[in-house]
Amino acid sequence: MAELAIKIRIAEREYPMRVKEEEEERLRVVGKLLNERLRFFKEQFGIQDKQDLLAMVAFETMVDKLKLEEEKDSHLSEVGQKLNTLDDLLSSAK
Repeated sequence: MAELAIKIRIAEREYPMRVKEEEEERLRVVGKLLNERLRFFKEQFGIQDKQDLLAMVAFETMVDKLKLEEEKDSHLSEVGQKLNTLDDLLSSAK
């Protein structure tokens, strides 16, 4: 696993980093998505300050992350209930 030295540009600043070769594409996609969201907030809400833009993107990202975690927990709970039901059915069929 070779490491690469890359630069990711976010909010008109370059960030040098060393990454595993297999992670490079993912990080470049994330950088592109971040810049798209920054542009969205700048155009939609007229926010000019880069720190404010980054804060809005961070906030939006955390809201999405929490929502996904809640959905995952809910699905895991449902799967657990269904497995228990199947286990009960199989136990009663013996």
